[in-house]
Amino acid sequence: MSAPSREEGSKEEEKDEEANRLLEEAGAVSSSEEDVAYEAGEKILVADFDFDTVDDATVPPFSWKKLWLFTGPGFLMSIAFLDPGNLEGDLQSGAIAGYSLLWLLMWATVMGLLIQLLSARVGVATGRHLAELCRDEYPHWARLVLWFMAELALIGADIQEVIGSAIAIQILSRGFLPLWVGVLITASDCFFFLFLENYGVRKLEAAFAVLISIMGLSFAWMFADARPNRQELLMGILVPRLSSKTIRQAVGVVGCVIMPHNVFLHSALVQSRKIDPNKKGRVQEALNYYSIESSAALSVSFMINLFVTTVFAKGFYGTKQAKDIGLVNAGQYLEEKYGGGVFPILYIWGIGLLAAGQSSTITGTYAGQFIMGGFLNLRLKKWMRALITRSFAIVPTIIVAIVFNRSEASLDILNEWLNVLQSMQIPFALIPLLTLVSKEQLMGTFRVGPVLERVAWTVAGLIIVINGYLLLDFFISEVNGVLLGLLACSCTTAYIAFIVYLVSQSGILPSAWVNRLPKGFSSTGN
Repeated sequence: MSAPSREEGSKEEEKDEEANRLLEEAGAVSSSEEDVAYEAGEKILVADFDFDTVDDATVPPFSWKKLWLFTGPGFLMSIAFLDPGNLEGDLQSGAIAGYSLLWLLMWATVMGLLIQLLSARVGVATGRHLAELCRDEYPHWARLVLWFMAELALIGADIQEVIGSAIAIQILSRGFLPLWVGVLITASDCFFFLFLENYGVRKLEAAFAVLISIMGLSFAWMFADARPNRQELLMGILVPRLSSKTIRQAVGVVGCVIMPHNVFLHSALVQSRKIDPNKKGRVQEALNYYSIESSAALSVSFMINLFVTTVFAKGFYGTKQAKDIGLVNAGQYLEEKYGGGVFPILYIWGIGLLAAGQSSTITGTYAGQFIMGGFLNLRLKKWMRALITRSFAIVPTIIVAIVFNRSEASLDILNEWLNVLQSMQIPFALIPLLTLVSKEQLMGTFRVGPVLERVAWTVAGLIIVINGYLLLDFFISEVNGVLLGLLACSCTTAYIAFIVYLVSQSGILPSAWVNRLPKGFSSTGN
């Protein structure tokens, strides 16, 4: 009897093991149903080198090798500070305001750095990106509105970026390729760069490093050719100056720095490194390295923006052409002002603009995948998500290229409308970010402290007010007629109401104020 009982026991054990295995597989399948920024196999393993003995609650000592492994996401994020829309803001700021707004460019970059570091903090501490968190933290109707607004901002940014690349292609082909052909080229070669991701995140990051280097070299060459006044340049950076004549350019400088889709993007990019959110020492270590890397990346972007601003300040400030310069005709004005030389400045400008347009278009597509996957929890293959994301932007961009290619003035008007569109979306990225990064249930010990929270809300409020001024000024000058006026008022009322709702969910308002809001405004959850 003993032998059969042993056999029965072994069979029971095998059945238990099989049942456990099936349960584990079922758990793995159910956990994979949620869309994630990076699959486990795609993440970069950050080795501990000689510090494996450090416990999980202790931050390991600083290592240059580790800093190198963490370098990448910040530079991808910094592309949004160098897109064609920003370059147009730079050249108009230089041509109209001279060197006087360089101080504002510097402090706007610092404010942008603060926001991006908070975005990185959310991604590292929770192991999830901002779009995913918004999906869980807001009611169904609110997250759909947030997704729609993020997509609108992304489409507006993408149109500017693709048009910027198409203008560069037109310059470099000496006008042989029309704008719509440049749009198609930009749309297609975007997939080539995204294809690099199949060979590892580091390959994609290396491609972006090359594009940033091309931008830096191109605009540094222009800066050296222009030979701006060093004393005026230093005065512009160190001495704050603002006049009624340059207020519009000042608003544009600040408005261009915070890109809504970039806030979502950075929280996903930092997850390309394998960090366990449950190990506090490793999380803090990652935050430290990302802070260094992001600061270095935005320092580079500030220098590139400074090069562009000072070239146009030296060449066109105080001239009759200053108010007529835009992205479309900037190359022609540069050629007339600085001439040909060994390597014509027109083509240097075209190369730099092409690198800016290509890199920002790719990051826009990248951001679109995270935004769509995070808010809607779509389980699609990456190439399919990229195709859908590109179609959202490329179809309207081709229409825009054909319709607005009639004159330079029409493209400049389009750019103003696109700037306004993106400015309108800024609260819908900043307010959820600041709400979540201050939430102790979500962030645990990594929630921001009260001082940093106040500073962040002050910066966000300042950015929103500045962009609100831009919107008000634009609508007063552009909206005419009773019907358009009523439509604008209705949309503005709904817009402000949703912002009030988001603020009411943030916990920053006194509870007595929140209780006075309509019942639907104070509801939370899914």
